[in-house]
Amino acid sequence: MNNYKINLPEKDIPKNYLNIMYYLQKYLGKLPDPPLHPGTKQPAGPEDLAPIFPMELIKQEVSLDEFIPVPDEVYELYKQYRPSPLYRAYNLEKFLGTPAKIYYKYEGGNATGSHKLNTALTQAYYNKQAGVKKIYTETGAGQWGSALAIACNHFGLECEVFMVKTSYESKPYRKVIMNMFGAKVHASPSAETDFGRKVLTEHPDSSGSLGIAISEALEGVIKSGGTAKYALGSVLNHVLLHQTIIGLEAKKQLEIAGDYPDIIIGCCGGGSNFAGIAFPFLVDKLSGQKKDLEFIGVEPTSCPSLTKGEYKYDFGDTAQMTPLLKMYTLGADFMPSPIHAGGLRYHGMAPLVSFIYHEGLMKAVAYEQTEVFKVGVDFARVEGIIPAPESAHAIKAVVVEALKCKESGKSKTILFNLSGHGFLDLKGYEDYLSGKIN
Repeated sequence: MNNYKINLPEKDIPKNYLNIMYYLQKYLGKLPDPPLHPGTKQPAGPEDLAPIFPMELIKQEVSLDEFIPVPDEVYELYKQYRPSPLYRAYNLEKFLGTPAKIYYKYEGGNATGSHKLNTALTQAYYNKQAGVKKIYTETGAGQWGSALAIACNHFGLECEVFMVKTSYESKPYRKVIMNMFGAKVHASPSAETDFGRKVLTEHPDSSGSLGIAISEALEGVIKSGGTAKYALGSVLNHVLLHQTIIGLEAKKQLEIAGDYPDIIIGCCGGGSNFAGIAFPFLVDKLSGQKKDLEFIGVEPTSCPSLTKGEYKYDFGDTAQMTPLLKMYTLGADFMPSPIHAGGLRYHGMAPLVSFIYHEGLMKAVAYEQTEVFKVGVDFARVEGIIPAPESAHAIKAVVVEALKCKESGKSKTILFNLSGHGFLDLKGYEDYLSGKIN
């Protein structure tokens, strides 16, 4: 009898997040270039970030400690949906006829249906501790906005979300989730901010972008008079840090299975779910224990920041209000096409992921959305889980690698992060099945 799921007891939820910065310094002897103040072009200090983030998160952003403790109150909330299961994809292996062993960590088992709640709870907690009353944010496909709405509800904070217009229109039920948990949601670009009105004046039919939505959220923080802060669902070091709980659990689960991956795959928008699954294993590659371990980040061809972008300092938002980040970027004013994988429509990539890619420690590939939806449908039929379009990008790369094993006759162990379910993305699947997506 095959064991399809490898579960952990609640007591095995990691009590600390893993800080990859510690290991980069230890084994590479260098770190990513720091954020720069947009005016002085000098490294941004805590005082530059304090108007936007609570100080505890700023400390995590620059910390070189090996581990950062999970706050006790957050740990108790994690127990509602963690540990998440690790699946062995026996049916997918059989469908592909591959000798590869495929595992996936499933992060869709919470109210948001994605991995985003892991960091939303922690960020909301630290904002509450700092006396913040309200958090502004942006969201692409709505997973992050939903997660922050839930987290703010837990900690008694107001939440206001600017949701990229194309997803606001095509994924209406994510807006319902945000409203259910008390958040106020705008389609971005909106008429609620100066920058939104400027964009609409110049581009009245704009489908929006994460860069524009970030600018609108930051404007809200600036106008709050110090009572509000900003929260980001990906890109920044502290966000990726909180997501390492995914890979830390996966390591324990693979130990139970008596296995270890040869290839680790995750979709890449801002970089948080890829980092979450990859960073705890990257430690083994950096230390020399697993020199041949491969990491693959997967992005859409319509927004290929790693595969087509330039590694340079750039703004994280369209209005150029953020600190300058050293990252692979398509340009802060890049306007991606309105693909259904809205969570991957960001012009840049997390500085940490960008650094790792630049150092040759990972690979990146990009796929068209039609081939991504095809494997999403195939996966749902054989594995019984409808994947989010973002996650289906990772599945596409898994299929490619598994078929390479079939051609060579060699077995490899492949691990990927199924970062969310696609129940609220059915419009995209409907369009694909009816031939409207090309």
